[in-house]
Amino acid sequence: MHFVKVYVTYKESVLDPQGEAVKGAVHRLGYTEVEEIRIGKYFEMKVAASDKPVEAMVEEVCDKLLANVNMETYRYEIQKMEEA
Repeated sequence: MHFVKVYVTYKESVLDPQGEAVKGAVHRLGYTEVEEIRIGKYFEMKVAASDKPVEAMVEEVCDKLLANVNMETYRYEIQKMEEA
């Protein structure tokens, strides 16, 4: 069994209107030192062992569902879980 953390964010070249709105709110609170805020998505998955490598499966799920690969990029961390 594997525990997978997936982080999805906009590519640097893509405008992030939600991040800009949050940055504006942060500035209104007086934190003008904050220069950029980017909004993203975070997913956790538990993946059972199979014949397919876990990395390949995670990349397929990200490419097909979790991330819009035209506008977003993703990275993931895989941790092997101890079997009970």
